[in-house]
Amino acid sequence: MSVIQIKDKRFETFISEERILEEVTRVAKEISRDLQGSSPLFVSVLNGSFMFTADLMKRLDMPCEISFVKLASYEGTSSTGKVKELVGLNEDIAGRTIVIVEDIVDTGITMKRLIETLRARNPKEIRIATLLLKPDKLQVELDVHYVAMRIPNDFIVGYGLDYDGFGRNYRDIYKVTDETE
Repeated sequence: MSVIQIKDKRFETFISEERILEEVTRVAKEISRDLQGSSPLFVSVLNGSFMFTADLMKRLDMPCEISFVKLASYEGTSSTGKVKELVGLNEDIAGRTIVIVEDIVDTGITMKRLIETLRARNPKEIRIATLLLKPDKLQVELDVHYVAMRIPNDFIVGYGLDYDGFGRNYRDIYKVTDETE
C-alpha cells in the first residue's frame, strides 16, 4: 500500500487504477446499452471529473457529444453547502438526452443544483453517471443512474479528486489516514 503526503494530510491507497478502469468500463457498457440510438450530450462537471470523463468517453460505443461545466461547493475537505456556477453550458439541450458526468456524489447538493439548472432548458431526460457515490452522506434525493463505485464517507484524493487543488494527478484513489503537523 502506497502512502502520499499532500499539505498537512497523509493518504493511503484506497482504490487502484486497475479497479477504477474496470468499473469505468462497466459503466460505459451500461450507458452504451441503455442510450443506444439517442446521441446523448455528456456534461462533464469540472474539475474533478476530468479523468473519469476521459476514460468513460473512450469506452462508449455510440455517437455522442461532450460539454463541460464548472460548479464549486467545496473548501478544503468539506462542502460549503453553497453552489456557485462558474462556467456555463453553451449548447442547446432542448429535447436532448443529457448525461451528467461527475467524479463524486456525496451530499448531492451540487448535483441537485445542476439538474435544476439543466431542467430549465427543457432536455428530454437527464441521467447521472458518477465515479463515486457516498450513500451515507446524501442530503437530497437523487436518482443516480450509473455508479462506478459506492464508498464510505472517507475524504479521498486522486484520479481527478483533490485536496485544496492538489492530488488530482494520481492514477489511484487515496483516502486520508491522518493529519500531520
